[in-house]
Amino acid sequence: MSLQRFAAYAVFLSFFLALRIAEAQSAETAAAVTEYVKAEMQRQHIPGLSLLVVSKGKIVRAEGFGLANVELQAPVKPETVFQSGSVGKQFTATAVMMLVEEGKVGLDDPLTKYFADAPATWKDVTVRELLSHTAGFGDYPEDFNFRKDWTEDEELKLIESIPLAYPPGTNWAYSNFGYVTLGILIHRVSGEFYGDFLQQHIFQPLGMQSTRIISEADIVPNRAAGYRLVKGELKNQKWVSPVVNTTADGSLYFTILDLAKWDAALYTEKLLKRSSLDLMWTPAKLKTGEPNGGRPNSGHYGFGWFIDDRKGHRCIHHDGAWQGFETAIDRYVDDQLTVVALSNLEDAEPGKITQHVAEMYLADK
Repeated sequence: MSLQRFAAYAVFLSFFLALRIAEAQSAETAAAVTEYVKAEMQRQHIPGLSLLVVSKGKIVRAEGFGLANVELQAPVKPETVFQSGSVGKQFTATAVMMLVEEGKVGLDDPLTKYFADAPATWKDVTVRELLSHTAGFGDYPEDFNFRKDWTEDEELKLIESIPLAYPPGTNWAYSNFGYVTLGILIHRVSGEFYGDFLQQHIFQPLGMQSTRIISEADIVPNRAAGYRLVKGELKNQKWVSPVVNTTADGSLYFTILDLAKWDAALYTEKLLKRSSLDLMWTPAKLKTGEPNGGRPNSGHYGFGWFIDDRKGHRCIHHDGAWQGFETAIDRYVDDQLTVVALSNLEDAEPGKITQHVAEMYLADK
């Protein structure tokens, strides 16, 4: 064998061995992830969970664990439909940014531009502050009637009646009512119910066929049931009125397969310009010039997303909770790794699962 041929053979052998080692590591990681997820589901008493792992644009894992419906003993599949909870806020924020790019909304516009009958204090609140939870808006009152069929106007009047918790732009406090208001703003500016706007401008263009506004009346194939634990016993989710299930603070159905399409689109400019996406993923500043405080252990807040540093890895993420469902999406954008966990148990901790699974895959690189 000539020296040249031997060198070529050595390079090939080295590549082949590296490939086999990588395959072995990946298989070992996959097995470890399966073992971890099952153990964590048992510890948290989660009936069912859907797990998505996307690495460098490729779906590495799209798998269901446990039961989507305990009564029917229906297993979770990648096609199983879960409720979004506040993970839906990122879609609302994207819709607002679409209107910003079209010149129909200004980030620094006062809310009174869109809500003429609002209290005088709203003239100091901007769209930017609503998106970043720095507007001083509150949350659902303790006596809020979730079983009443509120009209959009009734919801708005209730929100307007609650005094601002702090001067706009001076603090950070998570506010579902802020995002409910953004949904109404989308309706007023576009002339479309915000859910229809999302369907036309985001879900359909991306081929997200299962993603839609919640409707318990409609026939929804592969829909999971939501659960809660009461004194250690599994119970069905609490009932809320149909209209309360359509607000822009997070009232969507989706699957991990649809979220894979959503994740892929966020690496492109199919929906928004790169400058708009970068703005959404940058901690919003307070009037002092400092980044907002955000939530402990979650990082600062942009528009519809938390931004965090996890052991040197930049992570853009959000969790959600609603009607017996808990969800989490973690996007390690610099590593091109995304992990999603959708679960059907109130007070579950899917964010713990996504973070640990991400660490396992990052260690495998």
